[in-house]
Amino acid sequence: MEQKRLYRSSKNKVFAGICGGVGEYFDIDPSLVRLIWLLVVVFTGFAPGFLAYIIAMFVIPKRLIQ
Repeated sequence: MEQKRLYRSSKNKVFAGICGGVGEYFDIDPSLVRLIWLLVVVFTGFAPGFLAYIIAMFVIPKRLIQ
């Protein structure tokens, strides 16, 4: 049984594949994840959401094999 892991998506990506990877991990539409992330950024201020995305780019590994 394969363990489910969070990766940056290489096929569902706009910028770095973070939202696409989260969408694949939770089996939901990546566009919905992008919309939720955008709303969080707008309502909490630009800096925390942007910083979280930048950190996620370095912490979440890129999926090498599809």
